[in-house]
Amino acid sequence: MTTSRRTFLGFVGGGALAAGLAACGSSGPSSTPGSTTGASGAGGAGSGATYWFLTGQPQQGIREAQVKRFNDANPDTKLKTTEFQNDAFKAKIKTAIGAGQGPTLIWGWGGGGLKAYVEAGQVEDLTDWLNKDQADLKNSIFPSAFTAATVNGKIYAVPGETVTPIVLFYDKRAFEKIGAEPPKSWQDIMSLVPKFNEKGIAPFSLGGQSRWTNMMWLEFLFDRIGGAEVFQNIFDGKKDGWSDPSALKALEEMQNLIKANGFIKGFSSITADSNADQALLYTGKAAMMLHGAWTYGNMKASGGDFVTGGHLGYMNFPPYDGGKGDPSDTVGNPGQYMSISSKATDGEKETAKKFIANNTLDDATVDAWVKSGNIPVVKSAKDKLSSITDKNDSEWLNFVYDTAANAKNFAQSWDQALSPTQAETLLDNIAKLFQLSISPQQFATNMNAVIGQ
Repeated sequence: MTTSRRTFLGFVGGGALAAGLAACGSSGPSSTPGSTTGASGAGGAGSGATYWFLTGQPQQGIREAQVKRFNDANPDTKLKTTEFQNDAFKAKIKTAIGAGQGPTLIWGWGGGGLKAYVEAGQVEDLTDWLNKDQADLKNSIFPSAFTAATVNGKIYAVPGETVTPIVLFYDKRAFEKIGAEPPKSWQDIMSLVPKFNEKGIAPFSLGGQSRWTNMMWLEFLFDRIGGAEVFQNIFDGKKDGWSDPSALKALEEMQNLIKANGFIKGFSSITADSNADQALLYTGKAAMMLHGAWTYGNMKASGGDFVTGGHLGYMNFPPYDGGKGDPSDTVGNPGQYMSISSKATDGEKETAKKFIANNTLDDATVDAWVKSGNIPVVKSAKDKLSSITDKNDSEWLNFVYDTAANAKNFAQSWDQALSPTQAETLLDNIAKLFQLSISPQQFATNMNAVIGQ
């Protein structure tokens, strides 16, 4: 089973050991024992606290176990659940919340979707609750995970579940062939390009037909050149945010890499969902690949001795000489998020808060995520990694943990952070930028036109 980013974002299927486990969910909605289903499970008056979430293993089982532990400990205030496949969930949740019939607990990805809920007054401000009543819980979570939970300086969701950063993978064998070390800066990347091309090795693999793979490059370049505030201004709706000088510089550097033949020939016709881009790396046709941490499991399973033989290397994206960005910053998936409906009753809200505080990041949950090959979004996960006996998996999971835990800023993938209108325009223009059919200035002009939409 291939693991696509769509599967990853829908079912949170990142991580080393679980990459092949991001299974398709049952048709549904479906229910867990003692739950309600469909619209009857909505958080209307008198129905009790409700929680909707996604199917797909191993995530589904972990969530069900959380609810069971809560309900066993709180028989008088049981939490009722409804489970949906990814697309059904996305279609149902917005309609239900807009009609005031959504669940008490709103599971989501934070970012642009959360911002829309906040602007419509549909979710509770949890800032004071976290800072005063749940300071220990807040302090146990990676600080960088709160970026996608925060709107206008206020926290409207609690980060949970797992973290999955974007990683610069490389083939150690390719670097041995040219007698070079992995890049320590963007300028090193540019100097490596002709050396690999001379040896008949593509510097970078890229599944460019899947437009979001191109986006990851811009996410890092914007950060490394201008710092996290460049995209934050765009997210906040600042007029002409895409025309920031650092943004234009990042777009220019991106096209410089493309013009220098930094990517494998024909990259715009290669798909990521087929894992063809990963195969180019582990078969030695490409030296490096910028991709999500969720690809590790497939490369281990499908790449022969690429992982088990110690040929796979990985690192955070290198800094840009003279850039403003913090080199610890990363991008990708900083967690999943739970909000509380502002339309719920006081009793339902209290039940939801009690569940979040006691059952979403408890020891049993952290153990379950680690055993499934994922890094949960809490500092205590580090202590659990000693239970991983495979040397390659242990080193990999410790790297993912350190990347997430030490990130000064963990930026959410742009197409999740932005509204659907902005995201589609972004992906369309990124494809044109990579095909060299528009200039950096044209890209900025096109994107500035949809800021705030």
